[in-house]
Amino acid sequence: MKSRLGTPKALTAAAHKLARIVYHMVTRRQEYDTTVFQELERRVQDRKRMKLRIQARELGFDLVARATVP
Repeated sequence: MKSRLGTPKALTAAAHKLARIVYHMVTRRQEYDTTVFQELERRVQDRKRMKLRIQARELGFDLVARATVP
């Protein structure tokens, strides 16, 4: 985010994200649960993959999945 927006806006975005997490914890009286944010991150990655597949198809390319490197 820092490279796209610059340092001040990246700091503001990070602070806003932390504020939303704390607000959620306080209002719902729940402990911090990382699985919620992992699920959101997975969805973002899925959307990026789908968008890339669509763009490749429009340009006449076929994408082939590679084995992931640990």
